[in-house]
Amino acid sequence: MEKIGFVSLGCSKNLVDTEVMLGILKERHMTITDDLSLADIIIINTCTFIEKAKQESIQAILDAAQYKETGRCQMLLVTGCLSQQYKEELLKEMPEIDVLLGTGSWDRVWEAITTVRQGKRVCFMDDVSHLYDQKTSRLRTTPAYSAYVKIGEGCNNACTFCIIPRVRGKLYSRPIESIVAEVESLAKEGVKEINIIAQDTTSYGVDLVGYSLLPTLLKQLVTIKGISWIRLFYLYPHFFTEELMDLIIREDKICPYVDLPLQHIAQGVLERMNRKDSEEDVRKLVKKLAKKDRKLTLRSTFIVGFPGETEEEFFQLKTFLQETEFDDVGVFTYSQEEGTPAAKMTEQISEEVKEERYHTLMAVQAQVSEKRNRLLEGTEHTMLIERIEKEGEVCQAVGRIEIQAPEVDGLTYLDNAETVCPGDMVRVRIVQGFAYDLVAELV
Repeated sequence: MEKIGFVSLGCSKNLVDTEVMLGILKERHMTITDDLSLADIIIINTCTFIEKAKQESIQAILDAAQYKETGRCQMLLVTGCLSQQYKEELLKEMPEIDVLLGTGSWDRVWEAITTVRQGKRVCFMDDVSHLYDQKTSRLRTTPAYSAYVKIGEGCNNACTFCIIPRVRGKLYSRPIESIVAEVESLAKEGVKEINIIAQDTTSYGVDLVGYSLLPTLLKQLVTIKGISWIRLFYLYPHFFTEELMDLIIREDKICPYVDLPLQHIAQGVLERMNRKDSEEDVRKLVKKLAKKDRKLTLRSTFIVGFPGETEEEFFQLKTFLQETEFDDVGVFTYSQEEGTPAAKMTEQISEEVKEERYHTLMAVQAQVSEKRNRLLEGTEHTMLIERIEKEGEVCQAVGRIEIQAPEVDGLTYLDNAETVCPGDMVRVRIVQGFAYDLVAELV
């Protein structure tokens, strides 16, 4: 049996594409290996969101290509956003690549492999006009108790800094019945945590009916037996309604976790970014979310060093973080991405200033996060156990409580964990809160 090795880079949305491709190949009686030196076929699913991601993708391709000389690799497939954006350059400059698949061509992976075996090089770049569904084979690479579910593809927002609409296309939402059927199937497989993802999750359904169908979808998902946590990612402000807010607070299965990718707060920067929501809109929404007796954990991402960002505008952003007290924040330095309107803007900010602003904002947020986590001391939560660490007689469990998302947030550490196993969900009390992580005890 041929062995497939893979590297999946970038976001969780990209990971789902990787899992679907692996599922298709497993149906063709191929096995998966973690050791690329033993792989007959290697798939690199790439990211091109920012310059660092682009460079990481290129290096991963170069590293994988070496296994054609030092390992068993007979075929190298490059897929995803980098393939979509730079197909001509990759075909010309990297002859080691046998297959290029764009973001809408994941379902042609077997066809591509078959074509290469006939002695041809392959480049499939189809429109993103379809998504996987509940019937599509998928080999999950996440732990057995947790899964990502992609409810939509593409984006209609046209932010000036973002290449995603160009490489992923316009918003395309899956039918509700398809998503519900998939989650029901995952529940039967033992999945307890469902992580709902899309490029803009609150816009789900707008392309179908003209308004957000996210609340309608969630009302069906919460009825599925076996699912304990439903976590929502990438909740853009524009379609964040009162109904959605109340639903998150009211439904126990929906994690009280609000991930708002705000990017900035200064009106001038928001306008240059072509964001749909004004500074006033954002402040009103955040105030509402923070007012709910602080039952909701607030997370956001921000960009510093956007073209033309003045010291005053950066100070507004810094003050906004201090006043709002987000529980967690991700900060990115602006990346001048080829093909985006922002890349052509004058008043580009120097890398030195970007880095200075990045570290300033992270230092501010570290203080805020530590304050927020200390306020959790003495409170009780449900903890999902992810792994057990043993050192001599000491046994410690590592996992997450309901307000900590996989990959992006801190962890919770549980001492005296001899009675728990990975995948267990147990009640704990927080005993210590630090800037990023928590320490808990069993209740």
